[in-house]
Amino acid sequence: MAEEFTLAPMRRLLRKHGDLRISEGAAEELRAVIGEYGSRIAEAAVAHAAGEGRRTVLDRDIRSAVERMTAGEGEG
Repeated sequence: MAEEFTLAPMRRLLRKHGDLRISEGAAEELRAVIGEYGSRIAEAAVAHAAGEGRRTVLDRDIRSAVERMTAGEGEG
């Protein structure tokens, strides 16, 4: 799934936060992490829409999925 993203945007995203060189491995790892996280968000958003009896995923489904996922991050 992460292969859907190219490495160039990953490098740009990292460079936005500091004027450092970005290794290919760092860009690939960011791509993998974003792909995994995005997949989990998508799955939760689709479940939220289906749970409300809709066949269309809306922006509020994405926001709800992100909020539910980040709500538990401070625990543990």
